[in-house]
Amino acid sequence: MSPPVAETFAALGDPVRSSIVARLSAGDATVGELAGLFSAITFQAVSQQIGTLERAGLVTRHREGRTRRVHLEPAPLDEAARWMEQRRRLLEERYQRLDEVLAERQTGPASDDHPADQPAPEGSDRDRPEPDRRPGGPA
Repeated sequence: MSPPVAETFAALGDPVRSSIVARLSAGDATVGELAGLFSAITFQAVSQQIGTLERAGLVTRHREGRTRRVHLEPAPLDEAARWMEQRRRLLEERYQRLDEVLAERQTGPASDDHPADQPAPEGSDRDRPEPDRRPGGPA
């Protein structure tokens, strides 16, 4: 995983930050508007969360008069989505190969010559009882 993608996932791993990103997906907002989403979090705490998103490249802040607007930057999210899609395709290919192997095993030739189905030759290990391997049992 590339560092920018890891930073994106780390930033989105916090419920407050992911809620901020979800709100910004509808359009730009002021820090005050974003702080209004959370009754149990201070304005300063929301501002710090926005700073974390900013360091991860997910948002930018710009001044409009006396207010600071926060804008969602889609590029890191697009890169994370591409990374997830690549992994999804890779896993899908692996699952398809596993399905093929399992199907071959289920429909493979049923042989009467399977060693477990035949009596063991005299004196082979299969004639001996399993040793007792319990703790304190005979060695």
